[in-house]
Amino acid sequence: MSSEQRLADFVSKTSFEEFSESARTIVKQIVLAVIGTGMAGASEQGCREVQKYVLEAGGKSEATVFFTGGKVPTRAAALANGVVCRALDYCDAMAPGLHMGSSIVPVALAMAESMGGCEGRDLLAAIAVGAEIGSRFNLSEAEYHGFDPTGVAGVFAAAATACRIRRLPPHQTLQALALAFNRAGGSFQSNVDGSLAVRVIQGWVAESGVLCADLAAVGITGPANFLEGVYGYRRLFAGDAKDDRFTHALGKDFRLERTVFKQFPSCGLTQGITQLTLEAVQKHGVRADHVSSISVRVPPYAHKLVGHQFVVGENPRVNAQFSVQFCVANALLHGSSELNHFTPESVGRDEIMKLARSVEVRAAPTLDARGHTAVDLDITTVSGESFCLKLDHPDGFPDSPLSAAAHQRRFEDCVRYSPIKNAEARGQAIAQMIENLDDLGDARHLVSLLAAN
Repeated sequence: MSSEQRLADFVSKTSFEEFSESARTIVKQIVLAVIGTGMAGASEQGCREVQKYVLEAGGKSEATVFFTGGKVPTRAAALANGVVCRALDYCDAMAPGLHMGSSIVPVALAMAESMGGCEGRDLLAAIAVGAEIGSRFNLSEAEYHGFDPTGVAGVFAAAATACRIRRLPPHQTLQALALAFNRAGGSFQSNVDGSLAVRVIQGWVAESGVLCADLAAVGITGPANFLEGVYGYRRLFAGDAKDDRFTHALGKDFRLERTVFKQFPSCGLTQGITQLTLEAVQKHGVRADHVSSISVRVPPYAHKLVGHQFVVGENPRVNAQFSVQFCVANALLHGSSELNHFTPESVGRDEIMKLARSVEVRAAPTLDARGHTAVDLDITTVSGESFCLKLDHPDGFPDSPLSAAAHQRRFEDCVRYSPIKNAEARGQAIAQMIENLDDLGDARHLVSLLAAN
């Protein structure tokens, strides 16, 4: 059996019970993180515009556009909801920058609606196989070479999830994954420039997942050797790697267990420096007005993405989320890092801009040996005290997972920030429903909580 066929069989045939207990827990955490982020991001820049676009475009009333009450064709709902669920960048992630949940959860819910409903356990199975497939297509920093991991690997996750909800057989699932291969793309320049394309790419991935499954269902074929062919994924994206990473121990070693859940509402590569800065504040009593100098060292890859000079720009939130300088200044000034610190009004304050400009960020190749999340922080106070803090694995990453209480705190931060009506009551109902999703008779009950604003 080819590697491509093995992947298709896994998507079609693997039950939720076959995943490890920890993997099943992570799948629920993905759903909670994504829906919480969507609740909080419903009115963020670009979200209402995309929602308005799909609602005005019209078409079959198949699936709900979150927090509007409107219904549109399934792929259009997946597009709009994917954008909303990525808007605040507080969703799940995977090193070195793959975001899957904000595509596969909207895909699963939109497909469940259009298919006339499905049990909660089936919804979880679809999300699980999607996350596992995406995890296996995930690459290293060097292999991506500037491509956006979400646009490259995430599209396979979305297509797998859509196929599973549609109950496509292996031969059609194979074609959907092959078609997804031809949709892989996207650049991290979107992140560096602080553009709304970061959010839109997430929506495109979700939309493509639905479209690939739909086309495969009506007989459209893709390249059978999309993984191992002479111009397949392995050669084009993975540097022609000779290992069997894509299918090794498939169904036994669950790569989705490497999912990252952020403590703070900013880029994954700013999590470590935010944690270190808060350690300086909370454990060592460092105060913003007593700092003489601040120096940060990060690996070269991180420096390219988040080490540039901070500017407010046209999209203040995204620029702040992807800036070491801002995240250090914010943590020093507030002693915390929460969603309300990243509003345009908060980002552009004179005191935070002045402090951010004083943060020196350098690329340190020696940190590569410690991992892509490694970070060093040197602070000197006006009284002459010096603090040198180091961190390799921030909390929320696989080597230091968040506690259940921390996951709940993240969700509560999203609910507090959310602009939707009755956010607190709806948040409580959503969290309880997700906790018991295995036993939910129809996933559309969850959609009903995400419908009208």
